[in-house]
Parts: sequence; C-alpha cells; structure tokens
Amino acid sequence: MAWIALVVAGVFEVAWAIGLKYTEGFTRTWPSVATLAAMFASIVLLAWAMKTLPVGTAYAVWTGIGAVGTVILGIVLFGEAATLARLACVALIVVGIVGLRVLTD
Repeated sequence: MAWIALVVAGVFEVAWAIGLKYTEGFTRTWPSVATLAAMFASIVLLAWAMKTLPVGTAYAVWTGIGAVGTVILGIVLFGEAATLARLACVALIVVGIVGLRVLTD
C-alpha cells in the first residue's frame, strides 16, 4: 500500500508543479486553490508512505516521479524542448526510480 500511496503522491506532485504555471504567481484563484490542494495531498501521501518505506527511497522516488511527469507535461502542454539529450536524462531518472523500487523491500 505504501508504494501505491507514494506513486499517487508523485502524481499530485506533478499536478502542483504544473499547476504553479497556471496560478500566474498565485494571482488566479481557482488554479491556486487546486495547486494548494495538490500540494497538501502530495505531502500527506508522501508522509504516509514514509511510515513504512525508507526515507531516502521514498523521497527520491517522489521527486523522480515529479520530475519526469513535469518534464513530460512541459513538453506536451507548453511546447518545451524534447531533445534526445533531454529525453535521455529523463530516462535515467526513470531507471533510478525503477532501481530503487526493485532494491527496496
């Protein structure tokens, strides 16, 4: 269950990272409310997952999911660069996430 909570926490991290773009510096009400709610959900789920998972593993996986998801959505939603080098770096993060999952009891 902790791994599921951690993955969902990572998805909420992506949501709030992307949401920050839409808040326009927290000047838009509803995007700001949604972003703050995603932040809260992400942290609560991360804390819950850390009750049983090692802190280093949980934090690294959480930030990795957030980084990968945010880069992908940045490419899709905002037309950010999708160069081979950038995608290779994202792939390395994914390998690290999978490695931590496989090597953690």
